[in-house]
Order: sequence, then structure tokens, then C-alpha cells
Amino acid sequence: MSKEDQVQDNENFTNRAIGAALRISFIALLFMTSFWILKPFLAPVLWGLVFAVGIYPLHKKLAKLFGNRNKLSAITIAIIGISIIVVPITMFTNSSVTSISEIVNEINEGTLSIPEPDSKIADWPIVGKAIYEAWDLTANNLTAAIVKFEPQLRELAPKLTSMIAGLAGSILLFIIAIIISSALLLVAEPGKKAADKIFQTFVGPKGADFAELSAATIRSVVQGVVGIAVIQTVFLSIGMFAIGIPAAGIISIILLIVAVIQLPTILVMLPVMIYVFSFADTTSAVIFTIWSIVWGLSDNVLKPMMLGKGIDIPMLVILLGSIGGMMFAGAVGLFLGSVILALAYKIFIAMLEED
Repeated sequence: MSKEDQVQDNENFTNRAIGAALRISFIALLFMTSFWILKPFLAPVLWGLVFAVGIYPLHKKLAKLFGNRNKLSAITIAIIGISIIVVPITMFTNSSVTSISEIVNEINEGTLSIPEPDSKIADWPIVGKAIYEAWDLTANNLTAAIVKFEPQLRELAPKLTSMIAGLAGSILLFIIAIIISSALLLVAEPGKKAADKIFQTFVGPKGADFAELSAATIRSVVQGVVGIAVIQTVFLSIGMFAIGIPAAGIISIILLIVAVIQLPTILVMLPVMIYVFSFADTTSAVIFTIWSIVWGLSDNVLKPMMLGKGIDIPMLVILLGSIGGMMFAGAVGLFLGSVILALAYKIFIAMLEED
């Protein structure tokens, strides 16, 4: 090869490299710009996609029941999903407003009565004495207690307001996600083909297998973790509202979080069951206790029924995904975190097992 040909080849190579770099930069810039534009919609779309994949088998059965009318099935699922969110929140709001109104009225009328603390509380390690003194002061002189703790109350008020605003935003996000998932159910077949092509692009010839594994994993977590947590929370909440537990709505939210991260709900319900015996008659308290125990242990029966075969996901993966997701993205992350981490775990294991 002559020197002139070598120079020409070098120039061609340089031109191709520069052209490739410019095209890659343009594509990267285009994707980054698109990401920032779509970022506000990312969480509801992602959760809607997960929800749609998780309930797709139910959608097919419901559509068949309605005479192969997919739109009617999707609308029905959307209405049921929104109702599951809105009804408990409405009950929680009414319960909270009623309780706060009663407390305010009792304070204005001077009839608010706070029970005396048990002397055994002072013997609790580390925090016992402080709790006993604060409780005793509040029970005997509420005005003095408010004056004493006024700085802490002032600091708490903005945080409480921010938490309520965040909760309201998360609820709205869930409702939007349910609507999006219903729309995605109508394009499930084209969506499956698109998912297969995406996985084939990134994974290779077995992309369709990985797409199927991903769908099975998402369904397993949505049905076997999130679904069971919602079922337990709904029925345990029904028991608490029926027996008249104060702040039942707040306890229900705590129950849902505990159930999603795969901890025993008895941790939350045991103090509630003990408290019920302090104000309810024996028969009602026993019925409530049996109800709470049955639904608290129901996950042992529901999991084998709802978890997919061969989609065994370690509890640690669900726990880390739920907690990490909640720290990263709040209430939505609580659910999405476990799904995403479980999906990453199953795909990673599948890739390791490839010949």
C-alpha cells in the first residue's frame, strides 16, 4: 500500500470516527432531553406498566366474561382500582376529621380527659422516665404541657403538613397510574411484541425468554407481595373501623407498609388487640382478636395460591427493594422498589445460568 493510500485510509477512518461520535452524541442528547421532558410522568407510567403486567391475566378473564370486550374490562378494572384507593382514604379522612373535631371541642369546653400514665412506664429503659413525665404533665395540666412543648410542636407542624401533602401527591399518582395501566391493557399484544424486540436488542436471541421471565416476575411480585399486602390491610382495616379504633386510617397505612416489606402484621395488630380489650366488651374483643389473627396469618395461605410457579424471590430482595424504593421515591417507591429489584435479581440469575 502506497503512502498516499495510507493517508487516505487514515483520513477516511478519522472522518468515520468523527461522524460516528457526532451521531452518538446527537442520539445521547436526544435521549437525555426526552428523559428530562418525560421525567414528571416517569413514576406514574412505570407504575402503570407494572400494574398492567401484573393484572393482565385478570383482564383477560374479565374480558372473556364480558363477551371479549376489552374496553369494558379495562374500565371496570380502573373503577375498582380507584375505589380501592379512594374509599379507604375517604374513611380515613372522615375518621381523622371527626377525631380532631371532638378533641378541639373537648379542649374548648374544658372536658378533655387524658388518662393517667401507668407507673410501670417510668421503669422502661432509656425513654421510660421522659415518656412518663410528659404523659403525667399532659394528663394533669394540658395548658402547661402545651407551653412546655411549644417549640417542638412548632417544628413538627411544617413536617406534618409536608407529610400530608406528600401523601396526597402519592394518592393522586396512584390514581393516574391506574388510569394509565387501564389504557395499557388495551394495547397489551403490541406491547408484548415491543418488549420482545427491546429485550432481543439488549440481551440477544433469547430476548423473548427474558421478556417472558420479566412479565412472570412482575406478576409474581404484584400478586404475591403487593396484592396480598393490600388484601390483608383491607380486611384488617375493616375490623378496626368496625370496632371503633381511634386513628384506624393511620394504623392501616402502617399495616400496608409492614405487609409490603414482608414483616408480620401481628407486630402492628398485637397492641391494637390488647387495646380493644380495654374498652370493648369481651365478646366483641374476642371476635376482633380472632379476625385479626386470621387475616394477619392469611399470607401463609395466600402466597402459595398467588405466587407464580418457579418465581421464587428471596424475602431479602423484597425487603431491600421496598425500603430502598420508599426512601428514594416515597409511597410509590415502596411498591415499585420491590418489583424493580426482584426483576433485576431474576434477570441477573437467569443470565448467570445461561450456557
